[in-house]
Amino acid sequence: MTVLRSVVFAAVFYLWSSLLSPPYLPLMLLPRRFFWRCCLSWCRSCLSIIKWVAGIDYEVRGMENLPGGPVILASKHQSAWDTLIYNTLVLDCAYVVKRELLWFPFFGWFLWRVGMIGVDREGGASALKNLVADARDRLAAGRSIVVFPQGTRTPPGEDRPYLAGIAALYGKCDVPVVPIALNSGVYWPRREFLKYPGTIVVEFLPPIEPGLDRKEFMKTLRERIEPASDKLCREARQRLGQTSG
Repeated sequence: MTVLRSVVFAAVFYLWSSLLSPPYLPLMLLPRRFFWRCCLSWCRSCLSIIKWVAGIDYEVRGMENLPGGPVILASKHQSAWDTLIYNTLVLDCAYVVKRELLWFPFFGWFLWRVGMIGVDREGGASALKNLVADARDRLAAGRSIVVFPQGTRTPPGEDRPYLAGIAALYGKCDVPVVPIALNSGVYWPRREFLKYPGTIVVEFLPPIEPGLDRKEFMKTLRERIEPASDKLCREARQRLGQTSG
């Protein structure tokens, strides 16, 4: 059943996205805010497809930890699913993505038009400077920033360093950083075709207010995200075991 659902999901998901892409092109000429709403509709429709076809729903915890006003959301990143969800939970947020994504036909162009932030991973200090400038611009416009501190999808249980970008944003943007734990990689594993039905949990953790030095901030961020994500992954595996049993 899992194989069949995964096959049907892949066919429906990519067919739906392919059908919508050409009509979205002329809409890019309209105001950014309007085009963002079009893209938001696509995100919501994709989450519905994921739920009803792949059998993957989601639960959100800790929304009370979101302060009023724009913030930096520092999320664990385990799955492609993570790139969809925050669009619907924190409206008109701006993801930090690798610059190359903005060059992809259709999808990348849409990311650029709604004002996502492209970063050159090989750009060193100049790339960090541009990242901070772009992030401050989005925050000034009232938009929250979504950043994956480890820079790429990290499977549950795998340890990867937290990169300099999140420290630069924290030190220069003067807004709270909200850590986020999740367990999406249990149900939608990185670089695997099969998707496993269940309920992904996204948990917003207590914000880290501005003012810590770089070392203390990075330590605090990791100590909040990693144990919470590990706990959610154990919870997810227990649910999967009970379901399969």
